[in-house]
Amino acid sequence: MSSSVQIHPTAIIEQGAELDHGVTVGPYSIIGKNVRVGKNTCIHSHVVLQGHSHFGEENQIFSFAALGNPPQDLKYKGEETKLTVGNRNIIREYVTIQPGTVQGGGITSLGDGNLIMAYAHVAHDCRVGNQNIFANGTQLAGHVTIQNMAVLGGLSAVHQFCTVGDMSMTSGGTMVKKDLPPYCIADGFRGVLRGLNIVALQRRQVSVEARNAIKRAYKIFFMENAPTIQVAIDNLPQSDVSIPEIQKLIAFIQSSKRGVLRPSFQNKSDNFSDHDNP
Repeated sequence: MSSSVQIHPTAIIEQGAELDHGVTVGPYSIIGKNVRVGKNTCIHSHVVLQGHSHFGEENQIFSFAALGNPPQDLKYKGEETKLTVGNRNIIREYVTIQPGTVQGGGITSLGDGNLIMAYAHVAHDCRVGNQNIFANGTQLAGHVTIQNMAVLGGLSAVHQFCTVGDMSMTSGGTMVKKDLPPYCIADGFRGVLRGLNIVALQRRQVSVEARNAIKRAYKIFFMENAPTIQVAIDNLPQSDVSIPEIQKLIAFIQSSKRGVLRPSFQNKSDNFSDHDNP
């Protein structure tokens, strides 16, 4: 443990825990023996860090967050699974993030620069990328993947094994029951697509050419009711297919195992399910 670490006298740091220089630990926090905390991380009061959990640099972890406790999975039998958290994340009050399970690959991971607001839950075997925002009360079931720069509105929930794509967004209270494609907005108790996240595309400086191509692709994939993914791809303008954002959108839809969310007026049978992937 570095000599520059500041630990409040009431905190409990178990023997074996590793705290890098510049780490501060607030009153009554508990850090388990297999926890590693990177430099300049601020752990506020009443935080619990347990399990085989590794935290990167410059994270802020606020009061009553409980990270690394055993997963809420009846299959878990005490195996040595992990939680990894990257750098510069802000994890607010009462957030819970749990390690992986053997059945799910053994690791739950959180990337860099995420804002996880109060009372959010990230379950076992989730993979969360970079620069995402989870508003208050966001709930991720097990085995969920959140890519990058997504925004999940307050009290949103994501069904197990779903994937949420880059720069997508949910409104408050949305239930994501299938994969949410990149750049799209979902809304509703049984989430449906409501259009494109144009504001995010602009803020992330996606080019005008790419934004216009995304608009055309959205219309073809989600408004014209093509019978298969391949037909929809064939209907895209050839000049659009080479644009990286369109390639990402195509790859996302093609790789979906649960099928993707669609606008509410579409036929309930999801013709973009895994059964018709080319």
